[in-house]
Amino acid sequence: MLRIYLQSRCTLICYMKDLFLVIQSCVPIMGNYDQMAAAVSELSGGKNVVLLDDIGMPSIYVRIPKGKNSELVSGLSDNVHYAFNVDSVEKTAFYYSKYQNIIVNERAYSLGHRDPANSINWDAARKACENKGAGFHLATMAEWAYIALWCRKNGTMPHGNNNYGKDSAYTHEHGEESSKDSGKTGRCFTGSGPVTWNHNHHGDGICDLNGNVWEWNAGMRLVDGEIQIIPYNNAAMGSKCDMSASSTLWKAIKADGSLVEPGTAGTLKWDWVSGKIQLTSGAITYKTDSGVGGQYKDMTLASGLTAPEIAKMLLLYPDEPNGDYAGDYHWFNPVGERLPVCGGNWYDGAVAGVFGLALDGPRSGAGWIVGFRSAFVDL
Repeated sequence: MLRIYLQSRCTLICYMKDLFLVIQSCVPIMGNYDQMAAAVSELSGGKNVVLLDDIGMPSIYVRIPKGKNSELVSGLSDNVHYAFNVDSVEKTAFYYSKYQNIIVNERAYSLGHRDPANSINWDAARKACENKGAGFHLATMAEWAYIALWCRKNGTMPHGNNNYGKDSAYTHEHGEESSKDSGKTGRCFTGSGPVTWNHNHHGDGICDLNGNVWEWNAGMRLVDGEIQIIPYNNAAMGSKCDMSASSTLWKAIKADGSLVEPGTAGTLKWDWVSGKIQLTSGAITYKTDSGVGGQYKDMTLASGLTAPEIAKMLLLYPDEPNGDYAGDYHWFNPVGERLPVCGGNWYDGAVAGVFGLALDGPRSGAGWIVGFRSAFVDL
């Protein structure tokens, strides 16, 4: 077992070191971006790509090809997952930041071995992504949900920095320290952990989805307990999509999965019942301005309600109640507007992970445990 771990670790170190050296040598020299893109593609077997922003600066993204709901969860429809439907156009793929992002010149960048951006609110994170140009956007809940469900289906639930530089369950796994927290390791440099910290447990995967810093996502919110979304993955339209607090593009979800105007009777909500999050279409009973949470697998359904497919595909209700979601937690606050962060941070322990979702903070929240990452679609 030790030999396997060392071999995996060595593979990652070689891959990341080569990739980092490519970036270091190419980023300052405008004429080398074609060489950089070719090297990244070759090192990843074509699964990682270099995308240039509006000022010609590079970031590394992981190509996520189109998939169906039935490919993620047995028994669901053959509909293409919502993450691949943007402005009524079916996309063959979306591109997800390989690394938690940094900000340079008011733009978001996905680069390895950097201290991830933090202490940023939702609107600022969104703006840094959209400043990169058309197609770039703050990663959406539809995209995060697709990746999380893919990880579980493929048996590659990512480990990560959720225990002061280490993984709480796999304590031999650690990243490289980029910040301190009360004398202990806080954040780690992006992509500095072993391959098991990637979404597919390979060097070409998405890094650090479990822990390190929470990540803002777009396209979903709670308003006084009511679940509201930007339909499909239209939040990926970036600046072309109004996601302000007063936007009329936000829609609520009926019990049958159809989308309706917020405030319509019978829409899906989160409630807190008997110490667990409950999905309901009735009036909520928990109205305290305080966050509560529990294991995702332990969520319950209100009597007589059947969870629609959209709820399972957007991580609003588990596709397998009481199943194995690695102990990941959901949290929420039922008062006011609450926007999503995902993944957990460096001290959340076992409750952090790719199924970790908190809808308990306002868009103005900017704690040092919160960062973000950008994504891209062809528009």
